[in-house]
Amino acid sequence: MIHRGQELTLLITAYAFGGRGIARLQENDQHFTIFVDNAFPGQTVRAKIETKRKNFAEAKLLEVIERSADEQSNLFQEISGGPYIHVPVAIQEKYKQESTLETFARLSGLRDSPEKFDVFISSPAHYHYRNKMEYSFSCIEHDLETGEELDDAFALGFKRRGTWWKVESLNKPSGLFDEDWESKLKELRLYLKQTKLPAWHPPQKKGFFRHIVVRKSFLKDELLINLVTSSEGLESFDLKAFTAFLVALHPGRIAGLWHTINDNVADRAKIENGSSTLLYGAAVIEEELSGLRFQISMESFFQTNPACAELLYAKALDYLFDEPFEDGDIAMDLFCGTGTIAQLMAKRNPNVRIIGVDIVEKAIADAKENALKNHIQSVEFFAADVGKFLKEYPAFQGKIKRIMLDPPRAGIAPKTLQKVLALGAETIVYISCNPATQARDANTLAMAGYQLEKYALADQFPHTGHIESIAKFVKHEG
Repeated sequence: MIHRGQELTLLITAYAFGGRGIARLQENDQHFTIFVDNAFPGQTVRAKIETKRKNFAEAKLLEVIERSADEQSNLFQEISGGPYIHVPVAIQEKYKQESTLETFARLSGLRDSPEKFDVFISSPAHYHYRNKMEYSFSCIEHDLETGEELDDAFALGFKRRGTWWKVESLNKPSGLFDEDWESKLKELRLYLKQTKLPAWHPPQKKGFFRHIVVRKSFLKDELLINLVTSSEGLESFDLKAFTAFLVALHPGRIAGLWHTINDNVADRAKIENGSSTLLYGAAVIEEELSGLRFQISMESFFQTNPACAELLYAKALDYLFDEPFEDGDIAMDLFCGTGTIAQLMAKRNPNVRIIGVDIVEKAIADAKENALKNHIQSVEFFAADVGKFLKEYPAFQGKIKRIMLDPPRAGIAPKTLQKVLALGAETIVYISCNPATQARDANTLAMAGYQLEKYALADQFPHTGHIESIAKFVKHEG
């Protein structure tokens, strides 16, 4: 009898949406399905049951015991955040496309949606594509050579799959982030180890070194670093010597170096959880996206794979602008954040009035500043609740003809979606980082008279189960 917490050895025979491997067992003369996060067809894995239902269970991947015949060895170190690094990209993309189209059709109820499929947008770079990475320290290390757990160690890398306390030291590039930085991470680890200050002890919530967060500017090939420590033993840490070592280790590449003191027991590296000091260089880095410039701080939200984001946004803009606008028409960017898409809309068609709306006032302030720096004049930004926008600004009633939606991963709250529909737009282009919640919302759009016209996928995160999607909906009366 399968139960929660049980560890099983499973043969993965199929792939489900979101990067879940499927194993099938017999239980009480019935077929029983187990979904294993981040597993791949052909692998034999060890997995731990997390939830159990009548006919299926969900499990966490603990270890790949035997590789799939599709996997190929390479020079990268596999990390929990890149489970498919050994799977050829073409095979990854095939599974992602097939599983996403099937899931979207099933959850949306739009059985003809695969026929509306337009294009699969592959990431321009399949390796070293990320512009942000976070590394953890721990004095409890999982030794990759022996498989043993080492106490009183000094590990710097990523959490061991299925654990929150063990770290696997990164001894060679992961294939996801900057190759030069990760090639030298071992040298940085050895330098910090020699200070004799301890790495963080997750169970005991004590220690000194906690995290290193790195942001990269592809525009200038520069790095912005944040070293996160506790205050325990700070007087013994030579910040000037550390700064000099880091700058010498990466000559000409360190744009800025922050030091954050975080004594919060929660295992987070966010700057707002502590006090931060700029030790060296600039507080921000600069990046370019589709010809627009952006100042990016350590805590700014910015597309993780900017080269692929350019292609995703270009396709979304193609959908939004593939019919001519009439005089007086307004296009709206809802959940606009810091205004990236709204600015790109204005750049694509400067003659169209663009309205950007987001409830987060700080994001709107940043959006206005970004637009000024990029000399974008045809966008107006409003800090407002999307659902209350028309009540607060009735002059826009009936004039909003096209809407760009890019909501959070959870999708759009049902009440908010109804208020979006009340705006009466003729065309809605919906960008989603979770096609499953997009499919749910697509069903609501269909019931409101919006027909799916085109659908595209963008692989912003190679070697993971994540996929993004773009859908164009057009309102049909009657």
